Amino acid sequence: MASVCDLKIDLVEVCEAVARACAPFVGSGQKDEGDGLAVDAMRMRINEVPMRGTVVIGEGAKDEAPALYDGEKVGTGKGIGVDIAVDPIEGTNLFAKDMPGSVVTLAAAPEGSMYEPGSCFYMDKQVYSHAARGKIDPAAPIKERLKQLAKATGKDVDELRVFLLDKPRHEEMKQQVYAAGAKVRLATDGDVNGAIQAILGHGVDALFGIGGTPEGIVVACAARAMGAEMFGRMAPQKDFEVELCKKEGIDTKRIIARDELVTSEDVMFIATGLTSGAYVHHVKVGHDDRGKYMTTDTVVLSGSVGDLRQVVTTVHI
Repeated sequence: MASVCDLKIDLVEVCEAVARACAPFVGSGQKDEGDGLAVDAMRMRINEVPMRGTVVIGEGAKDEAPALYDGEKVGTGKGIGVDIAVDPIEGTNLFAKDMPGSVVTLAAAPEGSMYEPGSCFYMDKQVYSHAARGKIDPAAPIKERLKQLAKATGKDVDELRVFLLDKPRHEEMKQQVYAAGAKVRLATDGDVNGAIQAILGHGVDALFGIGGTPEGIVVACAARAMGAEMFGRMAPQKDFEVELCKKEGIDTKRIIARDELVTSEDVMFIATGLTSGAYVHHVKVGHDDRGKYMTTDTVVLSGSVGDLRQVVTTVHI
């Protein structure tokens, strides 16, 4: 039976192609130019993949950036039906400033298995490692959730570290984490980066807070691939978004479980580094006797086999 994970090499090459295309703009301060190059490169390469793909959720609508649009058909139109969630540059500010944590991200799952959030561009997320699966009450106060997490991981609460985006909307949440006795890792942007750190246990035990909905669907695929825990809740941030959610009947109080965000085990998460971070390195440029080359570093989480692969690729350009 055909599997989304059969497309692993092709989809890894999509992310690698994007990273090579926009790497020259890392640290340039030109986030929109880099984002535009990333979208164009992703669209070109993904349309060579032998699949009937649909972009269930893309980037751009919430910040008017270049994007693969929701509902866009991608791939050759032949082969397995695939839902795609993308963020061609996750952490555009990090990318523009050459700060750690900017990646090219893509997630894939069988057709019809990804949650469609409608016009809600922001999601309140909770992400935990596999040790916490089924052991967290997502509706409990932060202090209680951290006690549950400590018990699940065999740690004391004061050993726990929570990733938060350093945004005004998270100030109260941050103070609650401190009051519970846990530590906080702050970043200006890039909650996919923080979520993957939590899923893989790279110095972070959980991610809390509001970030983009596309990133939420991407992270749900990563969480499902690795048997980790995740919850989401639609969290509109602007007046027009609130009104759109009301018109579409979106319940902003309902907590959405991981397996509703992506309903299949046959999932894949891919991230290629643009700037170095906790789990991937930046694109490296060098020269040898064959000329100029670029080396990319990619992590692949595959749900159908439950594995993690690190892919390092060098291409002469």
